[in-house]
Amino acid sequence: MQIIEGAGTWAPPGEGANDWVEQFRVPNLSVGTYCIPAGGLDNQSPHTEDEIYVVTAGRARIVTPDGAAEVSTGSVIFVPAGEEHRFDDVTEDLALLVAFGPAYGSRTPRSANPG
Repeated sequence: MQIIEGAGTWAPPGEGANDWVEQFRVPNLSVGTYCIPAGGLDNQSPHTEDEIYVVTAGRARIVTPDGAAEVSTGSVIFVPAGEEHRFDDVTEDLALLVAFGPAYGSRTPRSANPG
């Protein structure tokens, strides 16, 4: 058993940018916190892993190719690997507990090193 300190807790991002902090990682799972300030823009790209978001604070809208939905504290969102998604219309500082399966970046192809 392990308590994951700070996961899902709002922290103001530095320099007005969004902030991703990974708090836990094993090969098949990673957990972290993604924060977007009110009025901020989400510029993430699709991930190679399945993803669960739990909104722990704030309000926004999530947009995918299939539609959009308003989210707020307590909302739980599943985004399959490879699906375009973005949070917009962030009206209150947004804190998201994020779980990736397998661990974030573990399916990302490594570039070939010719040397």
